[in-house]
Amino acid sequence: MAGDEKRAATSGAAEEVPRPSAVSVNKSDDTSEPFSYDEDDRYFYATQQQQLQTATEHDLNVTEDDLLEAKELASQYTLDEVRDIMIRVRRIHEKDPNFPSTVIQKIKAFLDNESVFSNPEKHQHLIQEMKLEAALVTSNSPYAEVRAVVSNKDDVKTPCSTIRSWTIGLFFSLVLAFINQLFDIRQPAIRVMANVAQLLAYPIGKAAEDWLPDRGFTLCGVRHSLNPGPFSKKEHMLITIMANVAYNTPYTNYIIWVQYLPQYFDQAYAKEVGYQLLIALATNFIGYGMAGICRRFLVYPSYCVWPASLVTIALNSAFHTEANPPVEGPFRKVWRISRIKFFYVMFAAMFVWFWFPNYIWVGLSKFNWISWIAPGHRDVNVITGINHGLGVNPFPTWDWNVLLWDSADPLMVPFFSTLNRFIGVFASFWVVLIFWYKNVYNTGYLPVNTNRVYDHFGRLYNISMATDDHGLFNQEKYSAYSPPFLGAGNVVIYMFFFGIYTSTLTYAALYHRHEIIMGFKALTNSFRKKTPMQEERVLDVHSRLMKAYPEVPEWWYMICLAVAIAFGIGGVMGWDTHTSPGVVFYGLALSVVFVIPVGIIKSMTGIEVTLNVLAEFVGGSLVDGNALAMNFFKSFGYVTCAHAIWFCNDLKLAHYVKIPPRQTFFAQIVATFISTVVCIGVLNFQMDAIHGVCTPDAQYKLTCPGVNTFFTASVLWGTVGPKKTFGHQGQYSATLIGFPLGVLIVVFFWALGKKFPHSTWLRQIHPVAIMYGGIVWAPYNMSYVWPSVPIAYFSWIYLKSRFLGLWSKYNFVLSAAWSCGIAIAGIVIFFSLQYTETDLDWWGNQVSTKGCEAHGCRLKHLAPGEYFGPRMGDFS
Repeated sequence: MAGDEKRAATSGAAEEVPRPSAVSVNKSDDTSEPFSYDEDDRYFYATQQQQLQTATEHDLNVTEDDLLEAKELASQYTLDEVRDIMIRVRRIHEKDPNFPSTVIQKIKAFLDNESVFSNPEKHQHLIQEMKLEAALVTSNSPYAEVRAVVSNKDDVKTPCSTIRSWTIGLFFSLVLAFINQLFDIRQPAIRVMANVAQLLAYPIGKAAEDWLPDRGFTLCGVRHSLNPGPFSKKEHMLITIMANVAYNTPYTNYIIWVQYLPQYFDQAYAKEVGYQLLIALATNFIGYGMAGICRRFLVYPSYCVWPASLVTIALNSAFHTEANPPVEGPFRKVWRISRIKFFYVMFAAMFVWFWFPNYIWVGLSKFNWISWIAPGHRDVNVITGINHGLGVNPFPTWDWNVLLWDSADPLMVPFFSTLNRFIGVFASFWVVLIFWYKNVYNTGYLPVNTNRVYDHFGRLYNISMATDDHGLFNQEKYSAYSPPFLGAGNVVIYMFFFGIYTSTLTYAALYHRHEIIMGFKALTNSFRKKTPMQEERVLDVHSRLMKAYPEVPEWWYMICLAVAIAFGIGGVMGWDTHTSPGVVFYGLALSVVFVIPVGIIKSMTGIEVTLNVLAEFVGGSLVDGNALAMNFFKSFGYVTCAHAIWFCNDLKLAHYVKIPPRQTFFAQIVATFISTVVCIGVLNFQMDAIHGVCTPDAQYKLTCPGVNTFFTASVLWGTVGPKKTFGHQGQYSATLIGFPLGVLIVVFFWALGKKFPHSTWLRQIHPVAIMYGGIVWAPYNMSYVWPSVPIAYFSWIYLKSRFLGLWSKYNFVLSAAWSCGIAIAGIVIFFSLQYTETDLDWWGNQVSTKGCEAHGCRLKHLAPGEYFGPRMGDFS
């Protein structure tokens, strides 16, 4: 702190040096002379130096503190060493949209100019900047957002895996699993996220620090005490990781529901606990095995930032960091409030505000004020409506939670990601609009933006009229009923879903093939006794610091993967599932192909490409007519990939905070096992004790909306099958154009980048993020994406470029505070008011569901007895 006291009261902006005034010098004749030229020279020299430092801070995107730390190391580098480092930095980060473009341009100017190395005396300023950048890259993270919250130092003696942390972590694992499973089938559902556990764990940990005695035992030479000292940030993060893996309920529980309940498949054996546990543990632990094997691709490289992890670490740092340097903000204001106080203030503000758009005046949440003017006007509501329209509205919400609907917090996700997603939404908006107004695929007979499935009478599709009593496809009944029909928004998202899968693979091949090859080399070397450290890992300070801890052997993850596969085969073959164990391997193969490309995109952009549609498409084609087999394929294809991505995010958390890898491994494994057992127990309690569960008459509103959607999807994709809908003669077969479109858009922007290698804006174009914007529709729309754009610009462009110190200190803390405020307020509102059905009945809570916003207006209408689409007998 001594250095902070001597420097300016700002961090991130240079301190202004006052020019000395003309001071009189007394002489014998009492005359005065102005200040000597030497003082002026010193003043101008100091001013020039500060201007150079300010320019360097801006160009290298660093705070003053980061720059001062790097200077000492920079002075030790030779020119050849700097060139070697910059060659590797350029190879890794040249196409990295997170890496500052100004720095890349300077690196290119440095490497491509031979004069720099033949006549270094003529390029001293550029050489000095490159030395500083080399020091930053090797001693810290190359990204300002990571430097803002992640320390580049570690104390290996800091306690982590303690009795205290395990007790608190397992407690929250139990509580979160119990609550989330119990209310997962409620309408509306309630979910307690891991950030709530992170918030509450701190006072519990501090209480344990104050109240528990220092008593324990020694095991294998290590002392384990009830109170090993101050509650550390590593203990806190280990608890958070355990909660992070425990709050998700097993996806296979949906399979159990649709198998067991009489209104679905009515298969009594689904009630057996052994069967439930086997398939649940299989999908979870296959994800662990894949995450561990992929950590050299998705965790260790510094370019894998994982934006969501930064918010979690920011909250952790706010609780455990005492340093509070003042920072300069707009209007020359100096901010001195500490991170933890700032968190509490913003948490309290959001806790209070959240009551207004979510209980007192819900019209503020979906602020469809344009619809209020003419609630029955079809075209106005189609364009601007938020419930059933396309959401074109300049001020669509006053609810921060709306902006978090897809884990796309504009304070967390980089601006380029938010902007590219909006570009995709804007482009696909016109496709949806044209489809509806031109009645393409008969979409004019249906609401423009709905995720429901309809029959040719414009009514919701009745699955029972196309299946037999056991839920199996019945050709005769289907031919006498109707093919399924989708709304315009739903048709468009399927087209873009097909495109996003090919664009993901193409993007990984064109933009990240070198990094993927490097990861395979690292994986291969890990099986050897002496593993040479890869180049990228040499540059990354966090990987070097983690070398102090024993690594998790690859065979641990291999065993985990093998046992999970065995569980899956046992669950499929041990009971009468009418499913081949091959679905386990087919689904796993699909996940293996996509996990690295999906993980790289998620770690860099915050956008997660989910495989649910592809798994349904491929699985439904492979096991046409068998909904249960398709569900297993979907679980082992989509869910295991998603779990692997989530677990990689947690591994990155541990990597950033320097939690020993083996401790992270056991914490994840144990917490997931406990969570799975608890969820299975609650599931069986719900089956036995809740009268009319998953029916409209169910107690406590446990009507299972998610289960109903899962059953509908399983029958449409599994029983009816994608061949009848998207096949050669299917009515939506033209949407398969999305597959080549995904390849073309990536190749197009890649070729543009080759043609214009110095273009700054092309580095910010992310074709996969653009394609991702096209899958926003049905039931979401532009109103869920557009508000994030100006907020992300203000945070990531304006504040970050002008007040980096302020942005570094508060941006991610603000995101964590508002997320926690929403979570706690939501729980209080639910249990105190919504659970008891205590509602406020007034205009402000009714106006947003008037007219077309209540049910969705249609372009065309049928006369009595008419139907649209293929004539009876023309489809089969």
